[in-house]
Amino acid sequence: MPRTPYLARTRHAGLALVAAASVALLAGCTPEATEPTGSAAPTAAPTEPTAAPEPTETAEPPTPFPIACDQLVTAEQLYAFNPNYGADPGYEPAADTVVALVDEDAGTACGYLNQTSGEVIEIGVATPTTAAGEARRNDAALSSKPVPTYGTPPDVEGYFVHVGGTGEAQVFRGPYWVVVDSTALFEPGDAQQLVAAVLENLPAA
Repeated sequence: MPRTPYLARTRHAGLALVAAASVALLAGCTPEATEPTGSAAPTAAPTEPTAAPEPTETAEPPTPFPIACDQLVTAEQLYAFNPNYGADPGYEPAADTVVALVDEDAGTACGYLNQTSGEVIEIGVATPTTAAGEARRNDAALSSKPVPTYGTPPDVEGYFVHVGGTGEAQVFRGPYWVVVDSTALFEPGDAQQLVAAVLENLPAA
């Protein structure tokens, strides 16, 4: 029996609804498009602040102290001390303290030779800087014994030590640093006359 037009329309309509529902379902499954986001601008790495250079202290140079050996201790003073002594023409600083006085503090050192025994008395004078002079005083006070007969403190500070067969006197007066070193010196009194001669001959500070 032929189908009625109503049934055909109903079937066609049903198919149309199914198709429409399928389209709607598929449309609902489609992921939403996301808005493109712009790339973040690259940021420069933070730089550490550069520290200012530390100021460097320039060491104050010592003032050279030149003096002739026959003025440091005159021939008359040397003869009064011991007639056997005279200027040592081949003298080179040998005692550690005298070498430091010459090399580090720009001082002058002289050698006086005993013509009989061959012993040499080294005498040096320098005018170290204030800081260096204070350090020399402290070293002398720690390593030697004070000798008040070399002069009256605080105008004159005197020290003496005898180590390893060698005697050494150190005297500080004003800007001057005086060193007397020799194997001929056994006690403070042995250098007394030479110390007095040197202090007498130094220019007034």
